[in-house]
Amino acid sequence: MEGAEAEERRLAASLTARYSDWVVEALDELPGSFILTDPAMPGHPIVYASRGLASLTGYPPREVLGRNARLFQGADTDRAAVAGVREAVRGQRPHQVSILNYRRDGEAHWVLLHLAPVFHASDGRVLHFLAVQVPIAPPASRRRTPPCRAARPPVVFAACREEARVEEECPCASHAGEVFVDVDKRGQDAEELRVASEHEKEKALSTANSIFSALNRYSKLTGLVVCGKRCDSVGIPALSSSLNLSLGRIKQSFVLTDPHLPDMPIIYASDAFLSLTGYSREEILGCNCRFLNGPGTSVEVLEQINQHICSEQACTVHLLNYRKGGSSFRDLLHISPIRNASGKVAFHVWVHLDEGAKYDFNGLTPEVWQLGAVGAVRVAVRSLSASGSLLRPSQ
Repeated sequence: MEGAEAEERRLAASLTARYSDWVVEALDELPGSFILTDPAMPGHPIVYASRGLASLTGYPPREVLGRNARLFQGADTDRAAVAGVREAVRGQRPHQVSILNYRRDGEAHWVLLHLAPVFHASDGRVLHFLAVQVPIAPPASRRRTPPCRAARPPVVFAACREEARVEEECPCASHAGEVFVDVDKRGQDAEELRVASEHEKEKALSTANSIFSALNRYSKLTGLVVCGKRCDSVGIPALSSSLNLSLGRIKQSFVLTDPHLPDMPIIYASDAFLSLTGYSREEILGCNCRFLNGPGTSVEVLEQINQHICSEQACTVHLLNYRKGGSSFRDLLHISPIRNASGKVAFHVWVHLDEGAKYDFNGLTPEVWQLGAVGAVRVAVRSLSASGSLLRPSQ
């Protein structure tokens, strides 16, 4: 009995120590089916289960707290879907997938699983993982198709030589990978994949945003602010005033990233980029460009971008990205390496263009207009790198 009570206190402390004693009551008031898990605890257990989860799965909170989230899987849960979730956990990144889960009475049901890490705002540590489950309604009619066998999600937008640092930089990596582990190799012949509608995807995202808002509000009471994306400008090199002045004259929407730093963070953002996305400069400096991605962003295109970055080649792609307010836009994105005077890659420039907006390109095509921004950045970087004036003197 004492052991069970100690375990309950330990699970409760995972929340109250970070978000205050009132956070559970606030979460209980939120609609939807969701759980919070703690990757730093052995077994990566569930530390909170919403009231909506009981309605959807039949599991009362007391039966899931302290257990791994794999308890929702069953005989026909697709292994590829499970592997995708596991890789997202290890990579500490958001993920959405349609997955066949099982209720407490053994009945199978399709859900859209929306997974998102909860980061410590100041040092970027992952404190919890949020998992929202939205039931997927059966379509009126559809043809029989084989189950989806998703490929292993790539690590995108990462400096290539830094990709081996994941476990080293994630102190909770030994337990993080334990969520949704398909230990008995089930799901060989899963039933037909059910695809979530746009409404269901939006519902999952809206539920997640409400939860993050509550966590952020109550974490401030403990002095520990949390957020939904890792963004840490500490250690990001400051560009020289001369380079900032030169880049500020370029009117296109673009950012510069540093491939020599872990996770290739943004070190400069133009005013036009801030207007396009709705973010402030303080919010995005130090972030990886993946914060623009969301539901519907093509994994294949992201992998294509990663390959071109690793091979130091330019590329132009069409990508679905998201603004701060949650609205999506079709992004004509051009990425190119920027070399210094010695010929080595110093930065990558990412030129963004909203394909749904109207622009005056002065008779140029959108692609040529983007290349104009790349050329202007190259001139600024090369001219200043020759004199050693890219960064502030102290750096």
